[in-house]
Amino acid sequence: MLKTATLLIDCPDRKGIVAAIANLLLQLDANILHADQHQDIELGLFFMRVEFALDTATCDEAAFRARFAPLATEFRMDWRLHFADHKQNVAIFVSGYLHCLADLLHRQQTGEFACNLSMIVSNHTSAQPLAEFYKVPFYHMPVTAATKDEVEDRQIELLRANHVDLVVLARYMQVLSPKFVDAFPQQIINVHHSFLPAFTGARPYHAAFARGVKLIGATSHYVTADLDEGPIIEQDVVRVAQNDQLAGLVEKGRDLERLVLSRAVRWHLGHRILCYANKTVVFT
Repeated sequence: MLKTATLLIDCPDRKGIVAAIANLLLQLDANILHADQHQDIELGLFFMRVEFALDTATCDEAAFRARFAPLATEFRMDWRLHFADHKQNVAIFVSGYLHCLADLLHRQQTGEFACNLSMIVSNHTSAQPLAEFYKVPFYHMPVTAATKDEVEDRQIELLRANHVDLVVLARYMQVLSPKFVDAFPQQIINVHHSFLPAFTGARPYHAAFARGVKLIGATSHYVTADLDEGPIIEQDVVRVAQNDQLAGLVEKGRDLERLVLSRAVRWHLGHRILCYANKTVVFT
């Protein structure tokens, strides 16, 4: 049975890495479908994504891992192997702004995302009608300063019980604790309504309007314990017209938020992102 798999690697850069990987795949009778690579010259690092088809009747996942492990040791590789028939479980967290949620739900329904949408979690009830329309389990978990720790414990337990692989913060207006972030390293994607690192915090459009910027942007990034400082996945910008008022900036910005968040989710689900040094390599 032919199955498609994706191999992601990063390691110190040196000669022979690509040849060694290609030769091993040839020995395993695998067919390379796509291959891409990147070097960080300053840090001396090598990154590669290889998508290939493998006959699992003669070489299953366990056998591949056993054959690849010595090569990974030789080249000091960090590596991840993903088979396409395993769909990731995704949870969406949202507050009162629903534009990103609605966009993600539509894209999931039309088959753009290869995943299982396990749940929608919100500290408001306004997202419940959308969840019911798209037949996604909905969990209302209001948060206050006094209950934050308790609610996060329940959320972590819920995510683990449902084997969630990716948490998408679709304008979830709560700051996650280090405990929550540490429970899902490089598995939480946030959209920030600004072109980071400019205008961090909760009201970036207001700050951008007050500053008189000529471009506004939006950023998708992995969440770390440092607020709005995680590895950036995608960004986009739009020009501010001379007669744009604050409401116009917000409207333009929300279109950008939908785009950069959906791209980040799609690339993550497609195993196209490698993180290093608080940066990302994105194989688009």
